[in-house]
Amino acid sequence: MSLASQCDLCSSTDALSTFDVTAEETITVCDTCKGQIENNDTMDVHHWRCLNDSMWSQESGVQIMAWRLLTTLAQKGEGWAQDALDMLYLEDDVLQKAKAGMAQDADDDDDVKHIDSNGAVLEAGDTVILIKDLNVKGGGFTAKRGTAVRNISLVPDNAEHIEGRVSGQQIVILTKFVKKST
Repeated sequence: MSLASQCDLCSSTDALSTFDVTAEETITVCDTCKGQIENNDTMDVHHWRCLNDSMWSQESGVQIMAWRLLTTLAQKGEGWAQDALDMLYLEDDVLQKAKAGMAQDADDDDDVKHIDSNGAVLEAGDTVILIKDLNVKGGGFTAKRGTAVRNISLVPDNAEHIEGRVSGQQIVILTKFVKKST
């Protein structure tokens, strides 16, 4: 593949090289883009505003890289990047390739987040309040709305479940039926 005369992402014409996006896809990038792609801890969010234009490229390699970069920026809290992602349409096969390249990053962040009914993050040891009467299966009683459950435990493999002691029994509670106590 011949080297293009400008960066496929930011249109710079300085210090160009090829970059492997997938095993089949390569793009032309400048040193600035390449350095930030390879070490996204040093990302200059203002530099990447160029993705608002390059994400519309017809080249699937550019689309894949734009999607990955916008996803990373959106995860860092950049609202404009999320807005761009919401507008971006990729064919199913291109989207699968883009997601496959992000899989190693997802493995690093495999923490299950337990979220209460109001969207607050729950942590082990928190106190929660039941927001609904709950029939306790096998317990023979109903855990009443307003009951405080202290020192909860988080179920590591299921973000929807926590454990706590109610009426002297350890029970599993769905996070959608609790709110974090302040």
